[in-house]
Amino acid sequence: MPALPPRGCFLCRVFNPLLITEEIFRLDCSWPGPVPGAGQFFMLKPGRSAVFLPRPISAALWETEGPPRRISFFIARRGRGTEELAALREGEGIEMSGPLGNRWVDFLPPGGQKPVALVGGGLGIAPLLSIPREQPGAVFDFYGGFRNNVRTSGERSALAGAVEGRVRKRVLAAEAGAAGEIRAGRITDFFDPGEYGAVCVCGPDPMLRAAAEKCRAARVPCYVSLERRMACGTGACLGCTVETLHGSRRCCADGPIFGAEEVFFTGRHRLETSGSGRAGVRRKQTPEGSLP
Repeated sequence: MPALPPRGCFLCRVFNPLLITEEIFRLDCSWPGPVPGAGQFFMLKPGRSAVFLPRPISAALWETEGPPRRISFFIARRGRGTEELAALREGEGIEMSGPLGNRWVDFLPPGGQKPVALVGGGLGIAPLLSIPREQPGAVFDFYGGFRNNVRTSGERSALAGAVEGRVRKRVLAAEAGAAGEIRAGRITDFFDPGEYGAVCVCGPDPMLRAAAEKCRAARVPCYVSLERRMACGTGACLGCTVETLHGSRRCCADGPIFGAEEVFFTGRHRLETSGSGRAGVRRKQTPEGSLP
């Protein structure tokens, strides 16, 4: 596996916080440290905070020029820590450490082979948005699913506009019903793994399980980005342990991305491997995070 880029810890500044929906907001922050890779995350905490631990948030978008550069995060208001982040105003300080974890590029096949499907549920779309920019020679299709309808074109653009012009196809769906380009239903109903050389998935448990089972049936590699409660983000506290075929792994330091076939989920179950040795997720702990 390629060496991960270095990380840093800095007191940074907030730029132009933007409320996208009633629950989801975008936070842009200055960052003088290393450039992240798609799939990595940062530990975030307001400069003045009443909570003890920072919150792990996936990097969605970032500038490659700099430093300093801007990094964008999509965050849902869930609990005291994210409410504090939502209350930040332009120019206020924010403690940031990262980039942390592994990257999608560590798992994806070389460009020029079959297309790759990017499947995100809720704010699970965030760690997928920058993959096409990192691999301009590869072909990607993007699938974004939401429980509630993303009502306006402005909301859709704010959440998924970054992939426009960089993917072959963009499909958005909402369980609450169709509207405009939003299709009615679960996003896993709208993609066929057999069309792809690999599938990258991030989202809540039911969506992860459904996508991975479809991949197993089609004998297509499936890679999942897991969410766990994290205290340190560096693997020191062992608070985000994931049980795998290779023993206990740390979601923050060894992940958050794993091959679906290697991970044991709740009850130590996983899908039976096919003859090709590829498998998908059987059961998984429902993650707590910023997914709507």
